[in-house]
Amino acid sequence: MSDIFREVDEDIRQEKYRRLWDRFGPWVLGVAVLIIVGTGGYRGWLYWQEQQSQSAGDTFFEAVRLSEAQNYEEAAALYGELDNALGGYPALAKLRQATDLSNSGKTEEALAEFDALSRDTSIMDALRDVAALRAAYLAVDTQGYGDIADRVEKLTGDTGPFRAAARELLALSAWKAGDIETARQWISALEDDAETPADVSRRVSILSDVIRSSNGEAKADSEGNNQ
Repeated sequence: MSDIFREVDEDIRQEKYRRLWDRFGPWVLGVAVLIIVGTGGYRGWLYWQEQQSQSAGDTFFEAVRLSEAQNYEEAAALYGELDNALGGYPALAKLRQATDLSNSGKTEEALAEFDALSRDTSIMDALRDVAALRAAYLAVDTQGYGDIADRVEKLTGDTGPFRAAARELLALSAWKAGDIETARQWISALEDDAETPADVSRRVSILSDVIRSSNGEAKADSEGNNQ
């Protein structure tokens, strides 16, 4: 009798499993297929992305090579191909194009490009800061202190990676504008910063000497050291 009951129980269990499978089996298969397809698609997307990034990198470095050889028109054509590239290549290409404009004597066009990039919130902050600095370097000989400060004063904080370059530009611009006190403030900020690069320190030391000499003050340090 016990064997009969076991057989009946087994039949009942099998019937329950069959009904469950009939009801949920297609859903289980569907989920399994989605997982397989999704995993394959994701890996395919990663591969495609890697290939696109590698292709963009090759294009960018070839364009840079052309730029350095002063083949600016050919370089510009390659930079243009990177407008829709992945990662930071579009912004890097625009920075290089602006640099090429400057190197080829198109200063006003280059300045406009750098200014536009410095205000483009879609690119990384570091690249925007570089663009602002490049714009300030181009503008320092033709525009007033306020214009230079608008571009780079925000970069002069005590921990800013570009603070030395920004402070030097502001000191030079203030001196050119005849604002000696402001120039001295920026020179002091550079002198008091232990991380000011040596080449920047040398230049601002010369500027400080020029300011003292032009104001009839004590002999410039560089003159005194030579005596």
